[in-house]
Amino acid sequence: MPLPFYEVDVPISNPAQPGLSGVHVFTGPAASTGEAVRLAHGAYTDAVAAQQAGLEIPRRRPEGWSARAVRPGWEPDWPAASAGPWGDPFSWRHPHSSDFDQ
Repeated sequence: MPLPFYEVDVPISNPAQPGLSGVHVFTGPAASTGEAVRLAHGAYTDAVAAQQAGLEIPRRRPEGWSARAVRPGWEPDWPAASAGPWGDPFSWRHPHSSDFDQ
């Protein structure tokens, strides 16, 4: 049986421009919200490493998660990330609980 899809919303800010903020959104299959956050974080880490090495950002990791882009200078707030089931392909933001199940 395929795993359900989750959306992980990670607040981002730019320390060089304190008034600016945003959200980095990830989607992919996972067994739980906690796993979704862990996989999204891994995809982000891989993307940053590739960008810093001058390589193309990986399109998709084996578990189905990826980051399309990385904004240099912007800092993700992973402890404030929220995750929940992804059910609306036309939505980029859902209010989720920040209490991750393990």
